[in-house]
Amino acid sequence: MLKIKLARFGKRNQPHYRIVINEARTKRDGQYVEKIGHYAPAQIPKILEIDLERYDYWIEQGAQPTETVASLAAKYRSGDPFPPKKKKPSKKALAKKAAEEAEKEQKKETKIEKKEEAKEETDKAEKEDK
Repeated sequence: MLKIKLARFGKRNQPHYRIVINEARTKRDGQYVEKIGHYAPAQIPKILEIDLERYDYWIEQGAQPTETVASLAAKYRSGDPFPPKKKKPSKKALAKKAAEEAEKEQKKETKIEKKEEAKEETDKAEKEDK
């Protein structure tokens, strides 16, 4: 039974994988029938290249992709396999933003209270004049 799987190459802590067609019971890095792509997760940005025509051909021939290869192929088909991540604000920045919002809210409340006090004073002054 043929499998479409990753064969690891590269130095320690610098993996580079070939996407290969291989017999299911052979070694991970042993001989392979055909190389259909490669994947370099350690590089920035990550590199993923797959010959989708050959991938589909081998699927038709009965080759079974591993879960990892199937997910990589699906990502590659999407057009943008590794979209850039959005930066998340730090806890410190979130706390600062919350404090600023609380301060703004407090200022609004004091303005409202001052307006109400001024209105009450004017009402009292009008009553006294009558």
